[in-house]
Amino acid sequence: METLTFLHGRLAQTTILFALAMGAWAAWGYFRKTGISSSYWGALIIGEILVLGQGVLGVLLVVSGVRPAELLHFLYGVLVALGWPAVYLYTNARATRVEAALYALVSFAIFGLALRA
Repeated sequence: METLTFLHGRLAQTTILFALAMGAWAAWGYFRKTGISSSYWGALIIGEILVLGQGVLGVLLVVSGVRPAELLHFLYGVLVALGWPAVYLYTNARATRVEAALYALVSFAIFGLALRA
């Protein structure tokens, strides 16, 4: 159980840093007026897999009897997991400058939620 807790914590730190990097990358695309690149799409997929992996570890922890200090932790986890897919669906996978701004905002929001969780 300590191993699961350790891995869940390290993945949380990775998610925080990854979301910050994704937000900066999208903001860079916005300010350079280049939009979203194919490399960014690949990184988003990696980020979502990272978040879902953290969620699986969290579920395993709950099943094994470990509970977070606050119940809001569950809400934050769900919001983090749904953030990038929600933008993808909302924008119909467009990759213009406007979408870069949306991905930057959502990535920074994920960064904040992951910090709070």
